[in-house]
Amino acid sequence: MKKGGILVNEKIDDYSADLKGLLSIAHSEIELKKDTYLFQEGDKADDIYFIHSGKVRIGKLTPDGRELTFRICSEEDFIGEITLFCAPSTYTVHAKVLEDGVCAKIKKEDLEENLLLNPGLNIEFMKRMGIHHHKSQSKFRDLLLHGKKGALYSTLIRMTNSFGVNKEDGILIDLSLTNQELANFCGMSREVVNRMLGALKKDGIISVSDGKILIHDLQFLKKEIHCENCPIEICNID
Repeated sequence: MKKGGILVNEKIDDYSADLKGLLSIAHSEIELKKDTYLFQEGDKADDIYFIHSGKVRIGKLTPDGRELTFRICSEEDFIGEITLFCAPSTYTVHAKVLEDGVCAKIKKEDLEENLLLNPGLNIEFMKRMGIHHHKSQSKFRDLLLHGKKGALYSTLIRMTNSFGVNKEDGILIDLSLTNQELANFCGMSREVVNRMLGALKKDGIISVSDGKILIHDLQFLKKEIHCENCPIEICNID
């Protein structure tokens, strides 16, 4: 099957046995178009999505109109807030497409049936959900223990793991971000992020060029928030 110039069936052949097992569940392939939504807050949560290609931002609007960003999902990430084996629920976040691509859409009832019949599949799904919860816990830990500094510094550290490119003078976060978009990740105002980034630039910890941040002293950021050096599968922005 060809979607958006990508041979989806050939791509599945490159996945691990565990992923192939999950994707053997009956599903539909859908195209991701930039600036469209996979789902919005309040929609019925009865599907889970697996990204073959492209990028999707998971976020939420606060009652005062601010937008928070929780994750940027990309290739081989699952998206969904479905609650298995209980009453239907609704999404409490939205999923907006940042980059064209293709994803698989698996219905909740099909996933539940296959998890009951296939213990190996059940273990793989539980492992992936466990990693997702561990990521969320680590983000709350940084925010609770270190406040705004923890939110910003940990976000920059996670971005180096997800989008970092090694350079002679540091690690380039190869993702163009405005200060407002970075503030959305941290749950802070743009003005606060501006001040904190300005201080880091003044001290030579970072520099910014063409909307991309170059981290010159990653160890400084880690030391400031007492980084526990979690595995990269936990410490990333996905």
